[in-house]
Amino acid sequence: MGLPTGIRTLDDALGGLQPGRFYLVAAAPGAGSSLIATAAARTSALDQHQPVLYAASGLTRADIAARIVAAHLPVDYRRLRAGRLTPTEQDDTAALHHHLASAPLYIDDGTDLTTDAIAESVPDLPGLALVVVDRLQTTEDPRVPLSGPVQITDAAQALAHLARTHELPVLAAVDTDDPQLIAALSLDITIILTRDADQIHATITERDLGPQATLTLHADLAHARITDPATPYASPTTPAPPPAASLHTPAQPPQVPLPAPTSPPPDPTPTQPAPTAHTAAARRPSPRPATAPPPSEGGYANRDYSYFTGMITRAVDEALHDHDGDITAATEALVKKAVPNAMALFEATRVGGNYEHTVYPETLEFLRKKTKDGADEIWEGRHNWTNTHLTDALQNGTHPPITVNALDTNASFLSAFKTHLPIGALIHDPHGGFDPKRSGVYHLPTRPTWHHTDLPDPIGNRREDGPVLLDDATIRLLIRCARLGLCEAPHITECWTSGTSEGLLEKFRRVLTEARTNAIKADDMVTVEYIKSMYSKFTSTIGESSVNRDIRRPDWMHIIRSQAFANLWYKSHRAHGNGLTVVRVRGTDELHVAGDWRTVFTEGRLTTQMKQKDQYPLPRKSAR
Repeated sequence: MGLPTGIRTLDDALGGLQPGRFYLVAAAPGAGSSLIATAAARTSALDQHQPVLYAASGLTRADIAARIVAAHLPVDYRRLRAGRLTPTEQDDTAALHHHLASAPLYIDDGTDLTTDAIAESVPDLPGLALVVVDRLQTTEDPRVPLSGPVQITDAAQALAHLARTHELPVLAAVDTDDPQLIAALSLDITIILTRDADQIHATITERDLGPQATLTLHADLAHARITDPATPYASPTTPAPPPAASLHTPAQPPQVPLPAPTSPPPDPTPTQPAPTAHTAAARRPSPRPATAPPPSEGGYANRDYSYFTGMITRAVDEALHDHDGDITAATEALVKKAVPNAMALFEATRVGGNYEHTVYPETLEFLRKKTKDGADEIWEGRHNWTNTHLTDALQNGTHPPITVNALDTNASFLSAFKTHLPIGALIHDPHGGFDPKRSGVYHLPTRPTWHHTDLPDPIGNRREDGPVLLDDATIRLLIRCARLGLCEAPHITECWTSGTSEGLLEKFRRVLTEARTNAIKADDMVTVEYIKSMYSKFTSTIGESSVNRDIRRPDWMHIIRSQAFANLWYKSHRAHGNGLTVVRVRGTDELHVAGDWRTVFTEGRLTTQMKQKDQYPLPRKSAR
């Protein structure tokens, strides 16, 4: 008997999914081919504990995760997606998600998914038992991989070859029941589905033997599944408890799962990422699969985020336990896991969000690094500014000596998570202009001029002639400066943008901020350093870093960093407007001012506060 599909009637007819064979499940849209694919994947990975590679084309991780949860528990699919589960269902969902975190289910929903990428991933998954492709699409769409008649034909032949050469069962869904197209593919086994209300008729055909069986199955669409005809089996085998220790290192090699907290209550963390290969170059990072919805929120802005902050607390407790209370060793261990743990937490906070962001959009040429250690073409508003008008006056004695307070912004990158990020792939608009409902990258024929000697230039200190490419955060800062009468509005001649949301990272930011605040109040420096590593490494690795295999959004990276620079500029403008003398502005967090700064800013270590790092006189006394 081969691998089960999770549908007994179908398994009896097929003898299970046999190694070396390619199975094509063909059905018109809405007739259930994708549900067969999901059933086979979840049964093998969750019930049989067999590694499964799930290649998703046109579906997102959230789609797949929701179908798995709805079918496996079961719970009502529509209420699950709408976030309207009962408390008991929420607990069951969280428990299943905890199990998913340690299940050998590798999901790849990258936009550059190809059969070559799938084939190159197979050797990287030791013990791989099943490959699922969900789904091949007959309507050609350049934005959807594995779509179009030509692509389907090529993909089907390539997947059949993959099954034979690797002695693996490969199951693919296709969104058509066109008999001519299916016959032209000439495949090992086809399963053609036709739906009649809540019944699905499945015809199994072998290439050399013709039709072998016709089955009647039940369409249990309320739970996003297909079941046996008589009585839909209520609940699959109870999931085995996950391993006792589950905060693992990043998936390198792929058999190592992403972090999965173990202490109750269980937390939503992603299943394991699929190792995939870029079709033309080096291995691309593997997208992380979607998480199942966590319990509803219940205090930041009257919301209870303890469910998510508990993920951080338990990670710290586990690290301290593993290192016998050694604070230094525990901190070092947590810092090493900061990237995958941050991505897991981010994904958990996105469940139930209004938008499904694109994880792997096509990288535009100006967002690519020119060399391994080089930079791309985006100009960030990085500050390294000194008030030279003031320092010159101090040096020549025309200005009396001053005392300078070197202030530091707390968690500058964390605060910068509140910014307008593009949701989808960037689309080129050759006409330019600025739409506040969109975000991305903007082309200006020349850098805007800045004539104020007592405030830093909003776009930083770089001095290069010619056109510039600025990201959304810098453009919004320039527009704000124009409204304040400090400069002209930016002249945008073309742009690359997508619809925007200021909330993509907002829940993530709130959770980290709340956890950081609690840690500071408790003088818990292990947690403070761990959180610092999470938000800083999240920012630095979401671009083209090989360290983060879960997302590639260099546009996000630039916008977040520029938002941090912009936030510091706003602080300098606030200081200037309240009578302080701005002396220096550096990086994302360093503001040097003269005057009573505590009348303008609140002193402290929270994200809304400032702290003093140093105090020094100007002009400095010469050494004798």
